[in-house]
Amino acid sequence: MRTDVDPLVAATGLIASGLFSTYVVYEGPDAWSVAGGIVAEVVLGQDTVRCTKDGNSIERPWQGDPLAQVREFLDSLELTDWRAYGWSAFELAYAVAGRPVDNDVLLHLVVPRTEIRLSEGQALVRGLDPQEMFLVEKTLAGLEQEPDTGHRPVGVDIEAGADAYRASVATVVDRIRAGELQKAVVSRIVPVTSDIDFPASYLVGRRANTPARSYLLNMGDLQALGFSPETVVEVEPDRTVASQPLAGTRALTGDADEDRRLREHLLADPKELHEHAISVKVAVDELAEPCKPDTVVVQEYMVIKERGSVQHLASKVVGRMPQDASPWDAFAAVFPAVTASGVPKLAAYDAISDCEPRERGLYAGTVMTVAQDGSMDAALALRSVFHRNGETWLQAGAGVVEHSVPERELEETREKLRCVAHRLVAHGTESGTVPPDAAPEKRLYV
Repeated sequence: MRTDVDPLVAATGLIASGLFSTYVVYEGPDAWSVAGGIVAEVVLGQDTVRCTKDGNSIERPWQGDPLAQVREFLDSLELTDWRAYGWSAFELAYAVAGRPVDNDVLLHLVVPRTEIRLSEGQALVRGLDPQEMFLVEKTLAGLEQEPDTGHRPVGVDIEAGADAYRASVATVVDRIRAGELQKAVVSRIVPVTSDIDFPASYLVGRRANTPARSYLLNMGDLQALGFSPETVVEVEPDRTVASQPLAGTRALTGDADEDRRLREHLLADPKELHEHAISVKVAVDELAEPCKPDTVVVQEYMVIKERGSVQHLASKVVGRMPQDASPWDAFAAVFPAVTASGVPKLAAYDAISDCEPRERGLYAGTVMTVAQDGSMDAALALRSVFHRNGETWLQAGAGVVEHSVPERELEETREKLRCVAHRLVAHGTESGTVPPDAAPEKRLYV
């Protein structure tokens, strides 16, 4: 159907309407997708895989490769041109590596009952429930071009856990100098005490950010929204594979002269250049596993990408898999993103587990789509807000290498948190406040 409503507004309007209790909004490279309801579902846990289709569920233990049964289930679906949407936890990498995990959910994918693809001026609606499709079209037709999200800002203390984070960075630097590893990405959690309006926050946040991908989801007991700075893996139907490592960060202030100065400093900083170079090398080595080795090339190297409140050093590595390969082969080779884990990855897992107080879950995992035609698109789950079990939080990390300085890495987490922290919208009439006399580095961002 034709629609004059902006795709972002259309996507958030559909979710805010309450049509779907389970949903994923995913902004791809050329369109927004809204996946609502469930036709088929696969949930990978720490010990079992639960597969559901036609209303029937089968749960069985998994051993060895945790992704094997996920792939087998999806391949068995008798649905034309299916596309699955969902997420994977960071700790899925531990399971793939044979390490113990405590997560209830490592991967959760659904094939939706109704799927809406939104591009400029057009909405393609397909589904299995004619009544639901009618309601989707009716809702789209009634949306306003400029919805009023209200002025309900949320106060977030981005200094939460600062001292502990400095200590964690110093500990990891010591481990690197002792020869245990080269790099680890260590993160910290910032609580959000207000009740967040997720669709409104996604709308406001997306308008203020320039992500590689963005997403809004409600699946099981997890809600999340985010503005991903990079993709972990992109697989085309012809088996072309791409990965987009970003490492090296400076703030974007909005002042052109200051942003230029910070960019020049970033491009000349030995610590940042080293961190980026080793991340790109890992990406090349990993893609050489599923791809034909002579096809793997660095297509872009150390260009600047602006992502909301920050600017990054970015590269792009591409390759081509054999025609009989699966997108899951590429996913398994590169997951988790080196830019959110470390080098070498197994040693980085140890450092992350020792420094962070709990499992990451979706943070530094992926929000993803995978389709019957062999395509896959997996966005790195950063610059996000999460809600689960009554708790809402932000999370941000920085890459720690031998020459890292704790205060600078802490500042990098602040820069990243600002992409989301001052764009949150509260339910009802809640609002946060900014102390007028707060120093810039101590203030609550709203």
